Amino acid sequence: MSTSASPESIAGQARRLYTEELVKGLVPLVQACMDGARNLLDKPSEHGAFLRRRDLMQGLKDHAQAWHRGMVGGLRQVLYHGASATRSADLPPPGSRDALTLVSDDTIELEIVTSRLALAIMDRASWEFSDLRSRVAHLEGRTELDAHDMLRAHVLARIAFDAWRAAGLTLEGWREIQPVLHEEFAHLVEEAYHETNRWLVEHRVLPEVDLRPFIRRARTHPNAPLGWQAGGGATGFGGDARPSGPGYRNSGFPADGGGWTSGRGGASGGGGMGGVGDETRLMTRTAPLARSREHAEAVLGRLNRLIGRHVPEFAVSTRSGGLPATRPARALSPGLARAIDTAQQGIRQRLAPTTKAGAPLVTTPVMLEELHQRKQVLKQAAATPEERATIEIVALLFQSILTEDRIPASIRVWFARLQMPVLRVAVSEPDFFATIDHPARRLIDRMGACVMGFDSGGASGVGESLEKEIKRIVQVVEAYPDTGRRVFQTVLIEFERFLEHYFKNENEATKKGVSLAQQVEQRETLAIQYTIELRRMLNEVPVQEGVRQFLFHVWADVLATTAVRHGPQGEATKKMKRAAADLIWSASAKVTREERAEVIQRLPMLLKSLREGMAAAGMDAAKQDEHIQQLNNSLAAAFTAKAAVIPDDRLRELMERLETLEELLPDATDVEIDESMVLDLSGHQSSELEVVLDGGSMPTPAMVAWARELQVGSWYMLDRGGRSEAVQLAWHGLRKQLSLFVTPQGRCVLFQQHRLASYLQAGLMLPAQDEALTVRATRSALAKLDVDASRLLQ
Repeated sequence: MSTSASPESIAGQARRLYTEELVKGLVPLVQACMDGARNLLDKPSEHGAFLRRRDLMQGLKDHAQAWHRGMVGGLRQVLYHGASATRSADLPPPGSRDALTLVSDDTIELEIVTSRLALAIMDRASWEFSDLRSRVAHLEGRTELDAHDMLRAHVLARIAFDAWRAAGLTLEGWREIQPVLHEEFAHLVEEAYHETNRWLVEHRVLPEVDLRPFIRRARTHPNAPLGWQAGGGATGFGGDARPSGPGYRNSGFPADGGGWTSGRGGASGGGGMGGVGDETRLMTRTAPLARSREHAEAVLGRLNRLIGRHVPEFAVSTRSGGLPATRPARALSPGLARAIDTAQQGIRQRLAPTTKAGAPLVTTPVMLEELHQRKQVLKQAAATPEERATIEIVALLFQSILTEDRIPASIRVWFARLQMPVLRVAVSEPDFFATIDHPARRLIDRMGACVMGFDSGGASGVGESLEKEIKRIVQVVEAYPDTGRRVFQTVLIEFERFLEHYFKNENEATKKGVSLAQQVEQRETLAIQYTIELRRMLNEVPVQEGVRQFLFHVWADVLATTAVRHGPQGEATKKMKRAAADLIWSASAKVTREERAEVIQRLPMLLKSLREGMAAAGMDAAKQDEHIQQLNNSLAAAFTAKAAVIPDDRLRELMERLETLEELLPDATDVEIDESMVLDLSGHQSSELEVVLDGGSMPTPAMVAWARELQVGSWYMLDRGGRSEAVQLAWHGLRKQLSLFVTPQGRCVLFQQHRLASYLQAGLMLPAQDEALTVRATRSALAKLDVDASRLLQ
């Protein structure tokens, strides 16, 4: 940190710089809004929409200057007097007795509009804000910014909208041009945050930001109101802790930076209204997968623009979204190719002792020093400025990766040995810097995601099999230096296959859980298949309704459970099928004395078989008695000839189809598992396999899609049962209807797809990494290049 000024003074200067950057951008922002309104007016539309757009265009012509003056004045007001002066008088302050009184519909609408603008801003600028928040809080010696700090997006949103209304513009006009407003303000704030961060880095304020000290998980029970207890200040979330909601490191969602609805959060101490609001915010925002991808692409775009300013040969055109377009492949200069080969051999020899059992680990400083020396030699061998810039960037990426303390020490050496193969690809395939889908990036990200949840000391960390596989992959990549992306793509596919086998067969903490989860899936799939086929079989058969429902809802599950335990053609399974056939026969009309006598003779064995089957499926005695009583009523109807008669030929056909039921079952790939049917088969749910059946609400399609895209091996933080713990995704089932997570202690937790999506939506399940390893490394490289870009050409 600079010693020429006090920390508080630097923080104040940072806020002034942020304000100046906003003010500089307001004139083009207003002009862009006028252009957007003009474009809307030119588009074909219904008469009502045309009138609204005409009024909007006229209003902006008459009042644009007043809107601009109002925003400038509002920013100066919060800079010198704080944001509280701009808060709406319609809303009571959080925590007051009036906070729960009724407010007007207009006030609620205004809050919704400003909240949406704040969320749109933070969807784009959250990462810059996270860094800025950390730096300013560090300067001011606090753990968090005030809830109404002017750096927060919702403060600017309130200023912008208050100035809009004060200028005489309408709420309808705002809604009409809302997409343009969101885009322009998001771009403006992102640039302002970036410039303020750059200035603080120049003053040596936290050049390397670490947000993990800010992570504080709310003590939330899954059956409590969903989401986080949103409030005012640092102690306004659930009473005593800032939540690990969107935007915090290890959260998986972009930060909202305090973009809660102003004045409507829970009071300090435990407000109960914020949770639902926060979950609603997650439900209505951009899909998490798309948001994560947009962030990664934005980081790569910034990197390419920065390099292009200093190395013109590196400059490229951009495609939609601002991401650099793919550049044509090029060959390495002969001198650099030889230097990379020499460096690869030297690194392999220097780091080789680490790979021997019992040998001392090469420390990270030693690895970094070795790689730095090699970098200087490589730069001397480079033939073009573009090659020198690529060498510097790749070195910065690996410097960040190797200093990531969540990567176990025994694994870092293998990442270090990937630097030269990656450099070769980065020089020859420039789209390594232009796309997040390059297989070299994806391989590093996947391996990092799998190992970063373990103990970095390695004592209780990565399993031997996983470490051997990473070693094998690196050695394969080293062995085929001239194949480019193909070798990375090949080993990436092999690594995905290894993970599936590893968690199923080799990892002691997961293989039993995976086996139990597979039994659950097999049983539930069979139960649904049996139900479908039984419905088909009995569709036109006059079976008494009570018997029909028993077969569909109870006996199908009994058949599935027995088939899983003893096999579809096992003797026990055949016995359960015969019981079903006997029940259907017994419940049909009995009109002769001989038939009734036979029913009475066979009834004790039938009831015994029915009870055995229900007990095997885990049904308690009271429930069994209830079903038996209902079946007795059906059998009584048969004795009094009130039941319909099943013809003998049809009855024989049913018996034969039951015997070969498995041959008739529908395709398992068409079966969707109902979470209400997911029950534990192991008998040890509390100790070995926990099946999650509660918590969360109906998830949005975006959240279901996110749940389906979670990758095996990745780590997450799970809030359940009053505790927060790390879990690793170990298995996806058929069509990803079921997912199994395991804790480092070996406790397994099974989710049905929609239940998992509900937990993601409520923030009860959060990725342990908020961004991929290479994206984080790219941001770190950008921070260093912002300070000194000349190193690209040195």
